[in-house]
Formats: sequence, structure tokens, C-alpha cells
Amino acid sequence: MVGGKLMKTIWEETVLGNFNQASFTYNNEARVQKKIANQLAIECLKKTICPGLWLDLGTGTGLLADSLEELNPKQSILRIDVSKMMLAQHQQKSYVKLWDLNLGLPTDLPQPPNLIASSFSLHWLNDPKNRIKEWFSALAPGGWLALAVPIQGSFSEWHKAASLAKVNCTAMDLPSHHSLIESLNQNDIQYQHIESITQTASSVNSLLKPLVKMGAQATHHKPLRVTEWRRLKENWPVCEDNFEKQLTWIIQILLAQK
Repeated sequence: MVGGKLMKTIWEETVLGNFNQASFTYNNEARVQKKIANQLAIECLKKTICPGLWLDLGTGTGLLADSLEELNPKQSILRIDVSKMMLAQHQQKSYVKLWDLNLGLPTDLPQPPNLIASSFSLHWLNDPKNRIKEWFSALAPGGWLALAVPIQGSFSEWHKAASLAKVNCTAMDLPSHHSLIESLNQNDIQYQHIESITQTASSVNSLLKPLVKMGAQATHHKPLRVTEWRRLKENWPVCEDNFEKQLTWIIQILLAQK
């Protein structure tokens, strides 16, 4: 430990560096993330969530917080992220806090939150299953946990191409639907939905390039050699209608009340 804080692992430093570097281009590429953030905010609007402290954990550039505030104009959102560069993209009036969520929730929260929301960030944290338990436990009585998380089953085309090409699939590792659901008492879950979104592009490079521009290219897998990438792209599935390459996201949307 240094200065009372855990030292970051090489993986955590890599993820942080990628997101810092991508902070200026993130919003231009984050089409799936924007859609899901808005969808999650709309589901929150359908619930009776008390005013008070609302958190957006792993806020990035603030897509979810912006949607929540737009739909709840009298409510401000505390936007928490480990990336200083991502937080710098928020409007000056925004309520932001620089914090590493791998250390747990900030210790100086003024009160228990009535909403803890998070979109497309949980899978980047250590031990997502226990993070969910921690966040739910921190809620005020009657408070809400709202999550959107890409899960296993995503990038099926990538996995299929890797299998056909007989190369390692270097797509990011994602939590399973079951691991997220079992982190909570079933009686507390008030809404759950699995959303499938398929992106298309004329080439595999065009399909995967937005991941880099969003800072989402980190992987625990060994990178492919040039010849392996060539075989992967040659075996990538195409859409029968327009012969474009495809990439499918599977996203778990979940709301639970304490």
C-alpha cells in the first residue's frame, strides 16, 4: 500500500491509460453505450426513487448521468470515475468525484444513496459480483441499484471467427448473466432485461476500431500475430443481406430495490 491506497495492478493501469487516452473521442464512438444509458435512465424514471444522493459509478464521460439529469431536472447526480481525463469532459457545473471504485465506495459520501446507477463500467472492475453486493448494501432503505452490463454471449461473431481460424479469441472477458443475478436476492430484483445490439461495418477493422477510440481494447489475452489476425478477419461472419461484418453486444439491464 502507498499513501493508504492500494497500488494499481498492471491491468488496472492499462485500463485507466486507455480510457484517459480515449476521453476526447469516446462520445463520438459510443453509440451502443449512449443507447443503453438512455434506456437505463428511462427504466429508472418508471420507478419511485426518492430524491437525495444519486450516484453514477464509473461515469466515464457522463452519458448515464446526463440522461438521468435530463429526465429528472431537479436531481443532480454525483459522477464518480477513476479517469481524470474522462471527468474533464463533463460540463463545468457537473458534480464529479475522482475515485477508484476498486477501493470500494468513497468513504466521504454525505449520506446513503437513494440511487446507485452504473452503465458499461462494472465489467472493468475487480470482482464484479462482490461490487454488486457492496453497492446494494450501501443503499439507503428503499434505495435502488440500476445496472447495465455487457455479459458473456457478447461478440459471438468474434468468438466464431477465432474458432474457425483456430486462433485465440482476444475479446474482453465479461461476467455471466448468472453471476450478476446471483449477487442479489431474487425478491429485490424489480426489473431485468437482456438487450441484444448488432453493429455492422464494411470491414473487421472498421468494426473493432471504435473499441480503441473508446478505450475499451484492454484484454487479458495474448495479442494475435499479423498472420493470425489475417485468418481471423477472413473467417469473420457476414450479414447475408448486405455482406457486411457484424459484432453483437449482449447487455444485462437490471434494477433492484433494497
